[in-house]
Amino acid sequence: MAYKVKRKKVRIIPLGGLDQIGQNMTLVECEDEILIIDCGLAFPENEMLGIDLIIPNFEYLRKNKEKIRGVVLTHGHEDHIGALPYFLKEFSVPVYGTRLTVGLVENKLKEFNLKRYSMTTVKPGDVITLGSFKVEFIRTNHSIGDAVALAITTPAGVLVHTGDFKVDYTPIHGDMIDLQRFADLGRRRVLALMSDSTNAERKGYTMSERSVGKTFTEMFPHAPGRILVATFASNVDRVQQIIDAAAKYERKVVIVGRSMVNVVNTAIELGYLEVPEGLIIDIGDVRDYADEELVIITTGSQGEPMAALSRMASGEHRNIEIKQGDTVIFSSKPVPGNEKTVSKVINDLMSRGAEVTYEDAHVSGHASQEELKLIYSLVKPKYFIPVHGEFRHLKSHADLITDLGHDGRNSFILHNGNILELDSYSGKITGEIDVEPVLVDGLGVGDVGNIVLRDRKHLSEDGLMVVVMTLKHQTGQLVAGPDIVSRGFVYVRESENLMDGCRNVVIKTFERCKEQRVNDWSSIKNEIRDNLRDHLWREIKRSPMILPIIMEVR
Repeated sequence: MAYKVKRKKVRIIPLGGLDQIGQNMTLVECEDEILIIDCGLAFPENEMLGIDLIIPNFEYLRKNKEKIRGVVLTHGHEDHIGALPYFLKEFSVPVYGTRLTVGLVENKLKEFNLKRYSMTTVKPGDVITLGSFKVEFIRTNHSIGDAVALAITTPAGVLVHTGDFKVDYTPIHGDMIDLQRFADLGRRRVLALMSDSTNAERKGYTMSERSVGKTFTEMFPHAPGRILVATFASNVDRVQQIIDAAAKYERKVVIVGRSMVNVVNTAIELGYLEVPEGLIIDIGDVRDYADEELVIITTGSQGEPMAALSRMASGEHRNIEIKQGDTVIFSSKPVPGNEKTVSKVINDLMSRGAEVTYEDAHVSGHASQEELKLIYSLVKPKYFIPVHGEFRHLKSHADLITDLGHDGRNSFILHNGNILELDSYSGKITGEIDVEPVLVDGLGVGDVGNIVLRDRKHLSEDGLMVVVMTLKHQTGQLVAGPDIVSRGFVYVRESENLMDGCRNVVIKTFERCKEQRVNDWSSIKNEIRDNLRDHLWREIKRSPMILPIIMEVR
């Protein structure tokens, strides 16, 4: 009698990082065990009014808490580690990352006053065991040091996750990407490759990070006054090159912006930034030096309203005022969606007399098409899964790999929440989970949802009208009002006729409700809201948020 052997299956479930830039978090599930890759945040889009951060939805993990074996991190950028403080408040599981990554995470956890957690430092080449998973950390290159790819051995086969990477033959810190190890894995039959897609539309190769240093050394000697360089706080390699250029041209360096100060201090402590003694000075000592002796490294390269550079551009920074002769260098590209805010900051800086450079001082930390082809060709996976990017990036990456001869039926363009089930014979999407992202507003986590955002958007676009009425308790007669208060809708003093018309609509609606013996306040409010909305649309084609308030006196 023949027995059918049950094939082992592995499930890949992205909680974030697909159809978007940021919020990277992926689950690998096999035999009732879950391994988590990264735990990142995303920054809000323009229409998310008042929202500070976006983090992944942990609901699926709450339901499967006992299955989680650990979190493995690919590198220390916010879009890969930024949600960890929120995650570790709920889940007591071990976290593994390279030295710089762990240093940056621990810095964040101190800010959140989190003291009980399990954090383990690993290095490229290390292999750890988490339940039935074996995870190998493979050296890669990115715009921050200590970036790694992951080779995850599961009961169903080997998965390779590249993390964010590029092939940099002259990296600023450490050695170049371990291409030999990718080739070794390719000879062992890799079940699936999950590969960074951010630059999948870009032909050729991504330039080395070291090329930016040459740009700085060309720009610095020609700047007549202070030099301000804006970049991502976590781009440690970029900060190193700014420091090197400042030292070469005998300028002191000032670090501005809380996140930049924290990252620089952590990187110096861990030996990932080499700074000549006395080169970095305190912001309070700026007045002791001539303008041509200073370089200011600051946050705000994405036009964030509260970042240091934005406050300088608007004249609201306490210590630094932009003036004629300043040179401002944007050492980053705008993240999709941030173009308008970055443009506004550039215009504000120029209007204050600064010379602004926003091209040629940046290279990407992500692989372009030829590097993506190289990694795929070395790994030779059965299944291919593009990750990290908007849909167009994922699609371009999948098409690129198909052009190399990969069977298109074995490529999977996933959406956040899809459940992809793989074994050595077949792969298919078997379902999906709810991954509606969680919005962080101040200290509130998840208490602002789509309805609140919709109301905020409505208020911001159309304004508010409040209708206040006072009724007699015994008889229900109108004894005061209706009084109408308008905010962000029309200027009341110049719209008296419109306001009088609104009062008449409210009175007539109320009287009609009385005649029809409608005494329920909720029904009366709905009638007032509907009739007033129709009236305003007929009169001025606007639709403000309308809040009827009924008070009662005895």
